Amino acid sequence: MLYCIVDIETTGSYASGSGITEIAAYVHDGEKVVDHFTTLINPERHIPTYITALTGISNAMVASAPTFAEIAEQLYNLLEDKIFVAHNVNFDYSFIRHHLGNCGYALQVKKLCTVRLSRKTFLGLPSYSLGRLCRSLSIPLEDRHRADGDAKATVLLFEKILLAGGQEQITEMLKRASGDQYLPLQITKKMIQDLPATPGVYYFVDDKGKAIYVGKAKNIRKRVGSHFTGENTGMRRQQFLRLIMKINYKECTNELHALILESTEIKRLWPKYNYSQKEPLQKYALYQYLDNAGYVRLAIDKKKKALPYLCVFNLLIDGTTLLRKMCEQFELNPALCHLDKTNLQAEELDNFEYPDDYNCKVAEALQALDENLPTFAVVEKIPNGKDWLCLLMEKGSFYGMGYIPAKLKKAALPELKNALEPFVDNNFIRNSLYNYAE
Repeated sequence: MLYCIVDIETTGSYASGSGITEIAAYVHDGEKVVDHFTTLINPERHIPTYITALTGISNAMVASAPTFAEIAEQLYNLLEDKIFVAHNVNFDYSFIRHHLGNCGYALQVKKLCTVRLSRKTFLGLPSYSLGRLCRSLSIPLEDRHRADGDAKATVLLFEKILLAGGQEQITEMLKRASGDQYLPLQITKKMIQDLPATPGVYYFVDDKGKAIYVGKAKNIRKRVGSHFTGENTGMRRQQFLRLIMKINYKECTNELHALILESTEIKRLWPKYNYSQKEPLQKYALYQYLDNAGYVRLAIDKKKKALPYLCVFNLLIDGTTLLRKMCEQFELNPALCHLDKTNLQAEELDNFEYPDDYNCKVAEALQALDENLPTFAVVEKIPNGKDWLCLLMEKGSFYGMGYIPAKLKKAALPELKNALEPFVDNNFIRNSLYNYAE
């Protein structure tokens, strides 16, 4: 079994938008180094100043170096029948695989990460970064942040792992089913295995404890694992994977429960990498009031916490459309519904029908509206439990959800509401409940 221990220096942090400036590769047979290749590479793009400050590699140094295309065939031949080894292997592998692919070479080899191997072989060390690991294990590290210096130190680290009985760990990690081939650096296979195979919502959390992504699943364990497959080398994808430090979850009764909780949590936490369901929360409502002339007036306005409303809307256009339909169907006056922006003068009101007659039409319209805004509950038994999941719609809006005992299944509405946790309503939740109920 041959290993190729690799280190690279780059112009940036993700493969599809960055170049390689230096590469070093040591072929190892499990006992000693049997081949060695290293070179500077002209990335055919500007090297940022902060990269030069870190690595010491300048634009002038690589100006006469070969391009990646010029060394691609030699590098591919060196790698194709070996096990690819690196410290934080997915970073180096993603760059080399991407750039080889651009040159027409499809690299598909097994990988080993010396960060993960070190964690399993040398337990309890304060840090597993290459620099600190070398200090802890007395490994000489010269030319830090240069490809050949870091690769040489990784070779010595790999040999220490083998001497410490790491072959068993290597064999296990190379198995097809091993998550070590594709998981982000801070996520272990055990973290995935410990997730439940049930419906629920999962949270990817960064090093500050902030949720950066919230998702729903029929099977939490399977869905979370699927996030880490594939070879997407885009910036967003690579940054996303590097930020994940922890996975939290909440189990749900069924997929509908998970869907509603996910929608609520996205709006509550506003995770950086969730792009859908981030539309503004409800901002408009239908109100009624009695004016000085005795007319019941209807109006769409921004939703106010302390003011009773008749109906709520996410968008202003939804509210005005409904109100126009009510005017047409029940012969309400658009001016008295604030749809006609003309200022009403006292003499103009004299030309309208009497307030009592007009107010009867308004009452009829509001009664029809109330009848068309359904109140219902979706109630489902919790698997292997005594309680029931209850999701309540009240007058066309999602009120909330929670777990209730069987005796409350036929409770009056006020009693049922007291047993549930109120949630913020939105179009996505409302439509999902309607579709599920149908």
